Order: sequence, then C-alpha cells, then structure tokens
Amino acid sequence: MARDHRTSRRRAHVIAASAATLVLAGAALSEIPVSAAGQPRGHDVSSHQKNVDWQKAKSKGARFVYVKATESHTYRNPHFAQQYNGSRSAGIIRGAYHFAVPGKSSGKKQAAYFMNHGGRWRADGWTLPPALDIEHNPYSSRKCYGVSRTGMVNWIKSFSDEVKRQTGRRPVIYTTTKWWNDCTGGSRAFGSNHALWLARWSSTPGALPKGWSYLTIWQYANSGGLPGDQNLFSGSLNQLKSFARG
Repeated sequence: MARDHRTSRRRAHVIAASAATLVLAGAALSEIPVSAAGQPRGHDVSSHQKNVDWQKAKSKGARFVYVKATESHTYRNPHFAQQYNGSRSAGIIRGAYHFAVPGKSSGKKQAAYFMNHGGRWRADGWTLPPALDIEHNPYSSRKCYGVSRTGMVNWIKSFSDEVKRQTGRRPVIYTTTKWWNDCTGGSRAFGSNHALWLARWSSTPGALPKGWSYLTIWQYANSGGLPGDQNLFSGSLNQLKSFARG
C-alpha cells in the first residue's frame, strides 16, 4: 500500500516480512502485466504522495484510486481532502481506505474513527466502498500484531460490522495471501461478502487467500506510471462503475 510518513520508517521490515508473497521493491513491475491489458487502471495514495496532480494522473490512464484516510484510531492523512476531492473533480472514481493496527484498539473503534474521517460511502457512482488495509505490522516484529488467529478474525468482523452498520456496505479487504493465511488461519468467513483487493507485486496474482475464489482489485506493483502503488480492476469500466454504485 502507498505508505505515508508513519509507515515508511519500517518499509524495509514490511518488505522482508512479505518476501514470500511480494517481489522486492527493486524488482516490482513498472509495466501493466500483459495478461491484464484492457482492464481499468488504478492506484492508491497516502500522504507520502502529498498533493497529487489529478489531471495528469487521469491523462495517464487512472480510472480509479483509493486514498488513505486513517490509521489506527488516532491518525488522519493530512492530504486526504486534496487527494480524495481532487481525484473526484478530475473524473476519477475514488474511495477511502483505513490502515489497520489491530494491536492498538478494537475493530469497531477503528472503523468508527475511519467513518468519521473520510471513510463513508454513498451510491453516487463515483465512490468506491470503504477498504480495510490489513497486512504485516510495519512497527514491530511481533507477528500478526500479537493477536491470535481467532482474535484477528473477530477484529476484522468487528470492523466490518461497524462499516456495514454505518454505510450499508461491507468493506473491501486489502491483504496478501501469506499474511491472511498466517494471521487468520486461512479464514473463509469473509470471501462470500467482502471484495478482495490482493497485493502481489508480480506478473500474475498467484494463489488467492483462503475463502476467495476471485479477486476484485489487484495491486501488482509499488511504482509505475501513476502516483503510488499500481492497481487493476478485474472487470470492465462499466463493471467498475457498478461496483462503485453498489
């Protein structure tokens, strides 16, 4: 995920922890995988990208973007308004994501914070469902934030239930296959009603986390023609618009 100043400090740790799932940053793809040509291109940004030139991003092919809104229950992206509103003004479908820190507070508390600071959804055709970014701990070597597999599944359920209560939609789940299988024990509790946003910096998506039979968004590289990480939507532009509308 596109890192900001809070997470970039431990980027080397994240890459090392994710080595079984993600290609090292220096080898990450910069071109669209041939097999995915024609799918709507997108990206994700955080305060690391600061103020984005959205007209330029649109001219380079951006059709959707996820913008980091919050982290844990205390942090807000200071560039969120420019990124979230600016992308919409440029004609890009956009959504907001929350970086989870399960060891800090409950899923419900972090979801409520996210909802209060940019995470809401509306059926206007321009707003993607809220997204939960849940992955390797960038602040500590403690595996899975020190949370048990059962505890992690319950944490995600708590977050999801609060988002559903406030927006009417289940959050998209951003994760890696290795993290999911390690830290939730390969839970199959979410695949039937949560869209999967898979992170794998490679030429193919590879194996999916347990519980999902298909992915909705694939983050295939951490750099490229668009600001931040590079993503593809698994469908047509019309299907992307339908996904946004709900």
